[in-house]
Amino acid sequence: MLHYGGLWDLRFFWHLPCLRQEQWHTAYSMRIKGGRVRSCFRQAVKWEMMDKNPAIDATLPKYKAEEREIWTAEMLMQAIDACENKWLKVAFHLAFAATVRLGELLGLTWDCVDVSEEAIAENRTYIFINKQVERVSRNAVDELDSKEVILIFPSQRKNNKTVRVLKTPKTDTSERKVYIPKFVAQILVDIKKEQDELKDILGSEYQDYNLVMATTFGLPIGDSYLRDQMQKVIDEQGLPDVVFHSLRHTSVTYKLKLSGGDIKAVQGDSGHAQADMVTEVYGHIIDEDRRKNAQRMEDAFYNRENLNPQMKGAVDGQTANTVAVPEGVDADLLMKVLGNPEMAALLTSLAKSLKAE
Repeated sequence: MLHYGGLWDLRFFWHLPCLRQEQWHTAYSMRIKGGRVRSCFRQAVKWEMMDKNPAIDATLPKYKAEEREIWTAEMLMQAIDACENKWLKVAFHLAFAATVRLGELLGLTWDCVDVSEEAIAENRTYIFINKQVERVSRNAVDELDSKEVILIFPSQRKNNKTVRVLKTPKTDTSERKVYIPKFVAQILVDIKKEQDELKDILGSEYQDYNLVMATTFGLPIGDSYLRDQMQKVIDEQGLPDVVFHSLRHTSVTYKLKLSGGDIKAVQGDSGHAQADMVTEVYGHIIDEDRRKNAQRMEDAFYNRENLNPQMKGAVDGQTANTVAVPEGVDADLLMKVLGNPEMAALLTSLAKSLKAE
């Protein structure tokens, strides 16, 4: 589709009358396909099959994504209370408390978990995200970079055209340490105990990949299995029909409210790309603050003390502290600046620095 010399781009195809018809290609489908083309060429460059990605500067038609509904904390608690499936309940807790993606959750291993008695007593329990489970076609396995693929799981069906692999994350920011509340840590302690007992019973029949989310015989829990179980809860409880990935949005929203808009702390947990440069420079977050966030979640969510937290300093719609607007300062403009979450994080960080001095 794309000329290697960069003379053509996706605008050429967009201007073709047949492709501009909605029944053929919408702006959304063009962006999806364009993204796939870009990814293919990026992998080809990585494999040294070509020197440059010709699709990197392609211009795609504009598309305004529709806002997807996400669960509130109250909805998530309702789902957790109604959930009877052990693995889905574990997935709910880890996706919310640690803001992990489904593939990261399924690829979590015990050597990347610290839920020791000492860690629990000192409020420093955590998980370390450094790999993920992904399903790929059998034909693509041989082409994957050996540095990316840690292991290939045995297929349960001989005629499967795809296999599951344990691989490194796609980006450096995805590799991260996330502190978790005591409540979630205790769940992991119980799971480890159950697995150890199961290993003793099954012996060599247990395929030990050291996975946290493992089937009776040690293989990774299927992502489609968790999605199906989640859909059952949604249907039975009449909850908004959301996808599992949306739980990350629920987690991020809750943590931002709970931390008073501490973008850097939440960003560190989620593994998202870097925020605005000003926030990056001034809104730094130390490890201790992120540990405190896990403790706040323990108190507010798992002890059910505050399922709908308000931003710090807000009381009955009014700010707890008021300041006089200096003469010559536009009050409306000042309110807009202070209402920006990133500026709020910046000012909070500066205030902490001044207080420390």
